Amino acid sequence: MKRQNHFPRLIRPWFFQPWLVRPLLFLLGVLLTGLFLTGCHGQKERAAFTVPEEFDVSRDYQITFWAKNDTNKTQTDIYKQAITDFERLYPNITVNLRLYTDYGDIYNDVITNISTGTTPNVCITYPDHIATYLTGDEVVVPLDELFTDEDYGLGGKKLLFDSPAQSQIVPQFLEECRIGGHYYAVPYMRSTEACYVNKTFVEALGYTLPETLTWDFIWEVSEAATEKNADGTFKLNGQEVLIPFIYKSTDNMMIQMLKQLDAGYSTSTSQVEIFNDTTKEILYTIAEHTKNGAFSTFKISGYPANFLNAGQCVFAIDSTAGATWMGSDAPLVDIAEEALVDFETAVFPVPQFDPEHPQMISQGPSLCVFNKEDSQEVLASWIFAQYLLTNPVQIAYSGTEGYVPVTKTAQESAEYQDYLSREGEDNSTYYSVKIQASKLLLAHEADTFVTPVFNGSASLRNAAGQLIENVTKSVRRRQTVDEAYMEALKADITALYHLDEYGALSGEQADLGPLPLASKILLDSLGAIWVLLIGIFLVGKFKKKN
Repeated sequence: MKRQNHFPRLIRPWFFQPWLVRPLLFLLGVLLTGLFLTGCHGQKERAAFTVPEEFDVSRDYQITFWAKNDTNKTQTDIYKQAITDFERLYPNITVNLRLYTDYGDIYNDVITNISTGTTPNVCITYPDHIATYLTGDEVVVPLDELFTDEDYGLGGKKLLFDSPAQSQIVPQFLEECRIGGHYYAVPYMRSTEACYVNKTFVEALGYTLPETLTWDFIWEVSEAATEKNADGTFKLNGQEVLIPFIYKSTDNMMIQMLKQLDAGYSTSTSQVEIFNDTTKEILYTIAEHTKNGAFSTFKISGYPANFLNAGQCVFAIDSTAGATWMGSDAPLVDIAEEALVDFETAVFPVPQFDPEHPQMISQGPSLCVFNKEDSQEVLASWIFAQYLLTNPVQIAYSGTEGYVPVTKTAQESAEYQDYLSREGEDNSTYYSVKIQASKLLLAHEADTFVTPVFNGSASLRNAAGQLIENVTKSVRRRQTVDEAYMEALKADITALYHLDEYGALSGEQADLGPLPLASKILLDSLGAIWVLLIGIFLVGKFKKKN
């Protein structure tokens, strides 16, 4: 006997229909897949670039190259010479150079041009910036397939110049260009930070420079240098101005101190760990020495090299790429000649907490290639980017500052080794402080590290420096730096740099900021479907029971 349906037809739920259940289940699967793909807040799926089988030399290409030159005419000339030599090899590729004096300006212009589809073809930038570019749709070309392409990849056989193989790029430098498991850049030049020391002053204070500078030594000597005469001038230099210790990049200062102390900064999954007890202790130490007049920063007081060269600083920490500004005989100075003071300059790695296990940051510009509709144009851009890794360009550019080439082929070449051996021959090309800065990095390549790169890592880096800047400024304004101040500082920095939008703050529940509209729609739809499915299940159970 056929079982009777106890639900009257007029009140039977409309959704309890076989023709509807299957589509709902299918839609549920689609939405779950979509939710998974959008789960990385702020990230987008990017298809790999397909390398053309052959570079079309019958066509002409116009590509743009955005670069930074530190207002150094020699660097500008090197770019122009590299372009001339490249266009001689590839007469169908015209490279249009646009120069900037600040990486931040390049970053801002790229962000602006992404929305209009007018990004450059190649630009010099930093991986932290590239991570932000990647939030757009296929803006930057993933280079994995281009690296390994037999014809046009690194060391490719169809290139008209000697391109370095991937194995010839210094691994520590190349690793910085990996974001989310893929390469989106190649390193162009590398530097680190150095401590430029007025050795004459250190010895006048009765100290001997150790083999490795430690933070304790830096603070002790800096405090000793603050002693004054009865007339208010400093005993050390007889001047009214002396800031014993000045740090140029306070973001690097905080990052390196945390790394040396094995304390949290951030994880590769974008978790912000900077607000910890070690950070607080570092800030209290900085506050103490600032109060005594032993410490200040570039943003607050001015360029460290200017104070060092005027005999108004003992320890000046800046990039090795700034070596030509440091010392009595520096080829580049920003102060009047009569203000220069004669002293002996020593070049050291940044101070360490553990001299047996030094940790120093790796920094320097990288090259990224931007995606275009025309794959041949992209390939032309990639070929030019590779040309900037050749020995002539690498060796020439590294000679302008305390940079080092990013390839072992250039570092080990007879030409570069000859350059290093001629330290001190003159105060221009072979300026001793500049070459000492390069040798410092070459000797410590294995001791360098990079910070995790993600969308928001540039903001976190800025936040790290701002912690030091705020504390230093507050002390100089005679404000009290205590636990209440630290809590307020954490809240201010978190809000200023939107740190709660990029990842979980250490020890707190993750707050990833507002979800994108697509994610909200997916979640709302998913909720509605679950309600329908639960309703179907309950009706089915009730129907079976009756």
